[in-house]
Amino acid sequence: MIHIETMFSILWKGIIIGVVVSAPLGPVGILCIQRTLNKGRWYGFVTGLGASLSDIAYALLTGYGMSFVFDYVNKNIFLLQLLGSIMLLAFGIYTFRSNPVRSIRPVSPTKGTYLHNFVTAFAVTLSNPLIIFLFIGLFARFAFISEGVLLSEAVLGYVSIALGALLWWFGITFFVNKVRTQFNLRGIWILNRIIGSIVIVVSVLGFIFTLMGESLY
Repeated sequence: MIHIETMFSILWKGIIIGVVVSAPLGPVGILCIQRTLNKGRWYGFVTGLGASLSDIAYALLTGYGMSFVFDYVNKNIFLLQLLGSIMLLAFGIYTFRSNPVRSIRPVSPTKGTYLHNFVTAFAVTLSNPLIIFLFIGLFARFAFISEGVLLSEAVLGYVSIALGALLWWFGITFFVNKVRTQFNLRGIWILNRIIGSIVIVVSVLGFIFTLMGESLY
């Protein structure tokens, strides 16, 4: 049975991981915004759902791989958390400096079915296995993988990652749909910089707290 405190810890860590993985405006993020503007909010949200399914598949693969090295993880948790913070910092800087507008591609004039929009987003996200390294950094930073974890805890963890991703896609499509008349290429660039800045701040705080021997999370 999961204790309430443990449950909330797993839940909010998973949600943060899901949001961080989904937030950067790469090809799928731009595709989601384009479809929201050109086809409607729910087409954009379904695009996010497809990306989320792919992210969960990579999260499961990462967690399964790390489960074989519990002893190494436990003995080197300090170094792994530092490495996780550094990886997040590098990811935040990359996100901040990147120009998501370059990922914009012509959108088909036909809306297509929800299933088609879902599948294409899933395929685009699945084609980028480098996301595994982001998951490794996040799992290490948040000590998300530990020995002796209960099946119910593992299920809750991955469900919470999915929930975080869905909350992000729901929120971004809602926002873009509300400001569709004012949303332009500069808005995409600014939003991406804000996301990158937040990731940088969180990674730096995590690095400092790890050196101090305290837990930010």
